Amino acid sequence: MKPRDVGLAILLTALALVIPLAFTFLRVVIPPFTATLASHVPSMLAVFISPAVAVLVGVGSTLGFLVATGPVVAARAATHIVWGYMSAVLYRRGWPAWAALLAAVVPHALGEALVVVPFGYDLYRAGVVVGVGTLLHHLVDMGITLAVVALLRQARIPLTDGRP
Repeated sequence: MKPRDVGLAILLTALALVIPLAFTFLRVVIPPFTATLASHVPSMLAVFISPAVAVLVGVGSTLGFLVATGPVVAARAATHIVWGYMSAVLYRRGWPAWAALLAAVVPHALGEALVVVPFGYDLYRAGVVVGVGTLLHHLVDMGITLAVVALLRQARIPLTDGRP
């Protein structure tokens, strides 16, 4: 990894933690589901930098949430490692930005629903509340991310350093 990518991974990890921890007025809570508007944007932006950056942001936010909020939120954050990597690989293979993020919506929602089951949540609450909630949250944050990407492109601020 280039130093630029490591720096961006650190910055995006910090944002991935700060957005849900500091902007609580943007939070929706239906236990075990929590969603903070724009909290997926840093992970989604990492997708467009590289698969390694997407993984690092996922790992960093998982560890941060483990310390700050406990194992349930950290387990949900760990699913970002998988869908972030998947989306980044698809993007690198030439998929449009919207398609690479949209392809991750089901793995993201299913992953977050499944990881709360070992913590004692029944399948209904895990599947409907967490799964459907995550699906909707992913789509909203995807829209925000695509708007940010469009603004960055318009300002000629590259997310990658010239790689495909």
